[in-house]
Amino acid sequence: MSYQSRKQIILKIVEEKGEAEVKELAQLIDTSEITIRRDLGQMAADGLIYRTHGGAMKLSLVNPPVSFVQKSGVNAEKKEHICRLAAAEINDGDVIFMDCGSTVFRLCPFIKNKKIKVITNSLPVVYELMNTEVSINLIGGELDNERQAVHGVIATEHIQRYRANKAFLGVDGISAQNGLSAGSEKEAEMTKAMASNALITYLLCDSTKLGRNRYLTFAPLQLVNVLVTDEQAEDRIEGFKNAGLRVLNQ
Repeated sequence: MSYQSRKQIILKIVEEKGEAEVKELAQLIDTSEITIRRDLGQMAADGLIYRTHGGAMKLSLVNPPVSFVQKSGVNAEKKEHICRLAAAEINDGDVIFMDCGSTVFRLCPFIKNKKIKVITNSLPVVYELMNTEVSINLIGGELDNERQAVHGVIATEHIQRYRANKAFLGVDGISAQNGLSAGSEKEAEMTKAMASNALITYLLCDSTKLGRNRYLTFAPLQLVNVLVTDEQAEDRIEGFKNAGLRVLNQ
């Protein structure tokens, strides 16, 4: 059966049931779970579904806009691997910062049952963690409609009032030579503010961003304590280890 045929069947099932698991879809379509995972990853990247841990959900049940869901679906398997590693670092009782990055957003399904407090500027993170065990502190300030996130001077002041055990942040690029880089000044400001007010800062960054320099270089590697990445980064992590970062990738 072709991808297009499987896609139509998956869409019909997800639309009727609201959500579906990989194993269930594989049995109904009579194909392998690997094939279904690959199909769901592509469909999420195309903005057709929302990829959940272990399956898929129809977009009408997901509050974040399609553009954000689509972005979070890019490199979905890498991001899921990263978030599993990151979630293992979070314990009941922790107070954590979470920024508006698409990889950080995918951490949500792994922490829903943890008794923690999350301080975030991300509306999708708030939507995902509502009505769970997690206590939420939404940062105030100006809303960026495209990013579905709060930024600005007031947001920075809000962050500075709090202290967190850990910060889980994303970045557009990280280089052992040049440090951290971002696509905009406001995102860089949020990253620096959260990292400065956390005891331990975790950078959630898939292998495609390692060695990458973006528009604005805004902080040295020393802003970060732990780099969490995927297994494909194995040949690119030595420089970060030499710089003193703890690296989690498997």
